[in-house]
Amino acid sequence: MQKITREQLIEKASALLSNSTVSCVLGWGMGEFDYDVTPTTFNSVEELEKGFVFSDFCGANFSKYLVKKAAACEGKILVFLKPCDTYSFNQLLTEHRFDREKVYVVGIPCEGMADINKVKAICGEGILSIGSKGDKMTVTTLYDDEPVSIDAKEVLAERCLNCKSKKHVAFDELLGDEGDVIESNRFDEVARLEAMTPDERFAFWQNELSRCIRCNACRDACPACTCEKCVFDNPNSGVENKSPANSFEEKLFHIIRAYHVAGRCTDCGECSRVCPQNIPLHLLNRKFIKDINEFYGEYQAGAEEGQRAPLVDYTTEDLEPGEVFDRRDSDA
Repeated sequence: MQKITREQLIEKASALLSNSTVSCVLGWGMGEFDYDVTPTTFNSVEELEKGFVFSDFCGANFSKYLVKKAAACEGKILVFLKPCDTYSFNQLLTEHRFDREKVYVVGIPCEGMADINKVKAICGEGILSIGSKGDKMTVTTLYDDEPVSIDAKEVLAERCLNCKSKKHVAFDELLGDEGDVIESNRFDEVARLEAMTPDERFAFWQNELSRCIRCNACRDACPACTCEKCVFDNPNSGVENKSPANSFEEKLFHIIRAYHVAGRCTDCGECSRVCPQNIPLHLLNRKFIKDINEFYGEYQAGAEEGQRAPLVDYTTEDLEPGEVFDRRDSDA
């Protein structure tokens, strides 16, 4: 699959702006550093040519941004969606979170985005610039006389190493091929946790969640978290937008959030990507996805617009609570 370029994206966006198909573009803008790419709205060809970027660090799932950006754009908004993003796009449409007629989707191919933490593990801190050519990434730091060359595959994000699909499930037009659903090992780590004893699992999550600083980055980036008013922002809840006062509050936030998105999470991995403490939050959601697949049959949230998740689609064949424990006992 040929890698898409910044120039191709600017050319496509400029053409759609120029012929009035769209009136604004949701794309990537440069942040403070080369790896600090920021979702940005562009309103003209001049703005695109000046500020639009596309690199190995354009991992943000733009579907979430459409909830507010689509309504704010006077006409249609152009959005570039990677295959994994289109699943969240469909899920949000199913939940009526934005007007489909206000959005023009261009699907773009993706061979994976980079994890800056993996880059820093190789090159250290003090990164001045990051460039890429083909399968190689060139990193210049404060502390090295010569740029460091890295194989891009060595620093792929976890969600890209365990990508569930290269297939675009929603688009108005494509740059490249539609893609295919692919084999994935994304549940291997969940199975490893399931094989632990209850005490071992508790210790694992106690260690991970203890690092949480309640910055709410996971909630803010998650396409499944689009409530107008989150319970954790309610001053009457007792846990309003604050750092945990004890270990119970520490777990409460993430467990409630995981239950909230169960059956709706598309496994886009945004929660883990944006976590400044590098907590593998996606594993909580994948546990629910794995259980839904095993108890109700294979289901992928967002695969089709309008599909009902097993948890909200009651049938007389639904699994009874007691059967869950019976099955697990028989597997032990």
